[in-house]
Amino acid sequence: MKNYLFVFLLCSAMCFPFFGNAQSLNSTVTSSNTIEGLSIFPNPVIDGKLYITSKQNLPKTIEIYDVLGKRITSTSIIGKTLNVSKLSPGIYILKIKENKILATRKLIIR
Repeated sequence: MKNYLFVFLLCSAMCFPFFGNAQSLNSTVTSSNTIEGLSIFPNPVIDGKLYITSKQNLPKTIEIYDVLGKRITSTSIIGKTLNVSKLSPGIYILKIKENKILATRKLIIR
């Protein structure tokens, strides 16, 4: 009985680390799938203007979602300034699309 318990515990201890690493296997992202040089500032936004820049500075499609996943607004910008003065203070999710590449960031409005 003790031998079976020992073997069971040994097998469980050896297999357990493999189950815990599943998240790290899925989180690998190549650099070709990110917007190169993406910068969003200031965050938190206080004055109603958000600046979004990237290395290529191509036109961007911006979608803003609340924390429940409801889309609040969708717009396109050619420059780097996004007016967010109509948003209520809170936490939002930005989805930025530039040249068919999508990036997601958290945005705080005060």
